[in-house]
Amino acid sequence: MVILQAVMGEHSVSIAENREVRARFIRHLLHDIRALEEMLDRNMIESGITRVGAEQEFCLVDHNWRPSINSAEILQALDDPHYQTELARYNLEINLDPRKVESGCFGAINEELTRRLNNANEEAINLNTRILLAGILPTISKNELEFEYMTPMPRYFALNEAVKRHRKGDFSVHLDGVDELSLLHDSVLFEACNTSFQVHLQVSPDDFVASYNWAQAIAAPILGIATNSPLLLGRELWAETRIALFQQSIDTRLSSYALKEQEPRVTFGDRWETGSLAEIFKNDIARHRVILSKEIREDSLETLKSGKVPGLKALCVHNGTVYRWNRPCYGVSKGTAHVRIENRYLPSGPTPIDEMANFVLWVGLMLGRPAGFDNIAEVMDFRDAKSNFFRAARNGKDSVLTWDGKSRHLTDLLRNDLLPMAREGLLNYGLEEKEISEYLDVIEGRIDGQTGSQWMISGFRQARATMKKDDALMVLTKSIHDNQRKGRPVHEWPPMHQDLEPHEAASRVEHIMSTQLFTVMDKDLAMLATSVMRWKNIHHVPVETVERDLCGLLTWTHMIRNHKHEEDPALLVEDIMEKNVISVVPTTPIREAIRIMKENEIGCLPVAVENELVGIITIEDVLEFDHEEKQPGNPG
Repeated sequence: MVILQAVMGEHSVSIAENREVRARFIRHLLHDIRALEEMLDRNMIESGITRVGAEQEFCLVDHNWRPSINSAEILQALDDPHYQTELARYNLEINLDPRKVESGCFGAINEELTRRLNNANEEAINLNTRILLAGILPTISKNELEFEYMTPMPRYFALNEAVKRHRKGDFSVHLDGVDELSLLHDSVLFEACNTSFQVHLQVSPDDFVASYNWAQAIAAPILGIATNSPLLLGRELWAETRIALFQQSIDTRLSSYALKEQEPRVTFGDRWETGSLAEIFKNDIARHRVILSKEIREDSLETLKSGKVPGLKALCVHNGTVYRWNRPCYGVSKGTAHVRIENRYLPSGPTPIDEMANFVLWVGLMLGRPAGFDNIAEVMDFRDAKSNFFRAARNGKDSVLTWDGKSRHLTDLLRNDLLPMAREGLLNYGLEEKEISEYLDVIEGRIDGQTGSQWMISGFRQARATMKKDDALMVLTKSIHDNQRKGRPVHEWPPMHQDLEPHEAASRVEHIMSTQLFTVMDKDLAMLATSVMRWKNIHHVPVETVERDLCGLLTWTHMIRNHKHEEDPALLVEDIMEKNVISVVPTTPIREAIRIMKENEIGCLPVAVENELVGIITIEDVLEFDHEEKQPGNPG
């Protein structure tokens, strides 16, 4: 995933806890900083040429539109180094070839992107899998965030262990938007929900800091018009939920009684950068502990003395564990060092043409930076840029931003200021008006129409009006796939069609269970609990202890039979509840749940994980599945 981009291919990375290994790694890290400073002083880093590159992350889904875990088989079938593994077994990545910014360059990138996506899709289809572009795959459930879904490679396990050890416990995720999501998790796999389209721009080292600060300033309006990730686990959250989710899923900070400022490893930053590129890296080393290390043979200072260009491998490993939304990068290609800015906040999808439009807008703005922003601290407060970024992530296209000291609606700022600026920047680099318009007209279409997030929320709400949440998420995912295959940008997508049969792909209890639960406590008064059941016409109510453990069940039938609570108002729920509760887990097959209900002649089954209630299914939920089983030719 995006978090490991700087250490992709580093199979030998490990947790930085061994004292000797850590000491050697830090020595190399400090030498790398000194070598970088010397290279900057001696003008040894490529200047005067502008290149762009991109990395496409995508999801794999099975015939039921749920995550497919056969990335290793697809990667083997592709047999092409342009394709890489990701943190989760249901994601892959394409690394596109870098190209010089000149006439026709974006058309060439678009052609390569389309060709490589088609190649991946052909191999996926051979394995009963499809590829999908989505910032967050709608059908990901908590089940696919378990450890078994992590790609079995040492570097991923090392990252997971390193972050957990620094947190001294599990991961806490709390997000709120229209809905709310709050839970604990035991691995970094929540980060695997995030799928992005990362883009790179090579810049000259003497202009790096000014370019980097400008990239920070324009992040909000670009993100706001590109949002494509409004849903996570069936909850409506931010317009670009990836931003909040990524920060929390890789947060190594500890909660504390002390009132102290701790900068997260996933960060927008807290100030405009000054000095040189080396100062940015120094600040990151000073603020963020080394959590991964590797054995490195090359001493960068010795390499430099010999007249060769060092790889600065220790610096690259550490840089890959500091997750800036705009990340500074150092690289070596064909013996020549270069530096670039990596834009990591753009989501995957909705279509390749939408992604390319976002890419061209960003590059155009980077190239068209007004001279007045060369010293950005004089014209813009950093807190405005940071506040703008999170407003855009929350509210998307509807955001109001602070620009030039004034409140500007995001679409007005784009239409009247930033799009003309981007066009001029691209024209100055020799691109033709036709090529520029092919992509920037897509941005204008979204300004007047809809973003990916807006289309998804509209379709999801429409589907939820007539079907269960799980079915609605499958319908949504299928519709995203169908529209992507047609190739039209998202502002031209029609309203979603509900052309998936309900429960078509449901196989486990978690796919049909209700998670909006009414529960009572075992020490509650019985007459209050039963009164509420009558008022709300609720026939099955799970009972929990004060520790939130499932301990009993109140049912309508049981309540009608038992009138003691009406005669004795002091009776508690525990006095009348059914204590011998039969429950299932989320992954229990629906057919197994039906069998259990029939054999025990019960009308509901609580769904629990380690005795903590997570859902409930009733006889009404499984009637259509029971009917299926009775059809000719269906076993059971």
